[in-house]
Amino acid sequence: MKYDVLVIGGGPAGLITASTAKKNYPDKKIALVKKEEIGLIPCGIPYIFGTLGGTDKDILPTKGAEALGIDVITAEVLSVDHKKRIARTSKGNIEYEKLVLATGSEPVIPGIDGVELDGVFTISKYKKDLDELYERLQHARDVVIIGGGFIGVEVADEIRKMGKRVTLVEMMEHLIPMAFDSEFGKLAEEKLREHGVEVLTSSKVKMIEGSKRVEKVILESGEVPADLVILSTGYKPRVNLAKEIGVKLGETGAIWADEYMRTSVPDVYAVGDCVEHICFFTRRPGRLMLASTATFEARVAGANLYKLRVLRTNKGNLGIFSTSIEGLSLGAAGCNEKMIKDEGFDVVVGEATGSDRHPGSIPDASKVVLKLVFSAESGHLLGGQVAGGKSVGEIINTIGMAIQNEMTAAELATLQIGTHPLLTSAPTTYPVVVAAENALMKMH
Repeated sequence: MKYDVLVIGGGPAGLITASTAKKNYPDKKIALVKKEEIGLIPCGIPYIFGTLGGTDKDILPTKGAEALGIDVITAEVLSVDHKKRIARTSKGNIEYEKLVLATGSEPVIPGIDGVELDGVFTISKYKKDLDELYERLQHARDVVIIGGGFIGVEVADEIRKMGKRVTLVEMMEHLIPMAFDSEFGKLAEEKLREHGVEVLTSSKVKMIEGSKRVEKVILESGEVPADLVILSTGYKPRVNLAKEIGVKLGETGAIWADEYMRTSVPDVYAVGDCVEHICFFTRRPGRLMLASTATFEARVAGANLYKLRVLRTNKGNLGIFSTSIEGLSLGAAGCNEKMIKDEGFDVVVGEATGSDRHPGSIPDASKVVLKLVFSAESGHLLGGQVAGGKSVGEIINTIGMAIQNEMTAAELATLQIGTHPLLTSAPTTYPVVVAAENALMKMH
């Protein structure tokens, strides 16, 4: 088999790269190789446990790509000889002209004694692994989740819905610490506890104990019974093929790529979780594993495979996050207050509290708490966090756009907005505007 473009990886990054490439270069023959025949929507994985009731309702379709004329091949890529432009797969060799690595990420296994015991799982991205975990959960009673980031929090809430006794253990002082300041992390903790999840913050795991099968988790402060343990301690980039080809890796161990997603090896591109990203603010390299980031990069790569058609103007990656726990939605964009202060910025914080409908007595109204962090010197927006109802998803996207476009507190305070009683906060108390005004008063 011979193709102009070979994309390795069937997640969102791979699918969007292949689709964008076909739209921009319809005469090119494009193949996408993925390991599993049935892939899952990564962001939907936590919800297979309680909300969806299994993996079959979280399928990532490939019909759209196939309809464009892309060949989707289910096979494992065993090795790549880029000098000969040949990928060796479990179903034969594939020749190519240009290669895109969208190999994604895999769970980090912490160096804790007992992780090899039966009953210890990670949140894999493969359907067969998650089907096994789902089946084992049916027979579990005490579930311990180690790691209180986004995946840990969402999985804890979902498994709790299955009627299990769930303990969530986080070594930091509050949950989801990489994105949120303590006051927002505490909101997540309170909501989980309210619905029966035992949340243990500032708690370090010493070991997992059991006779062949897990029986308990030993903490520095005590022990927790467990007949199933889930490790939610982060993900690392899959870079084995990149190393084989001789692609340069960055400081974080992920693939180095330029602003057009070109790697150090000619005609080899990389997108998504396997790539090192540059922080919008500090210019430091980091790992930002988000489907939204992956698909943005995929569109850049796909459009620019044969000529530079799309100019990438972003200075770096912002990190825009959102999650939801039993009606409490949380969103974060850019840097939180602690993070930005640790970097040495002098900041001013603007705050607002209100309702996302007007009047607040409208049946589906939710309380909104918003925090914006500005540079004290220039007034530029550096980050934002918001808690509330479903409106949080779009509010945080608005904040992200404001950061990307380097808006100031003065500009946000005079933001022109559209409002409606059934859809938004009141124009008189619009949270983004009020928080910006609050910061301006502190600056003056």
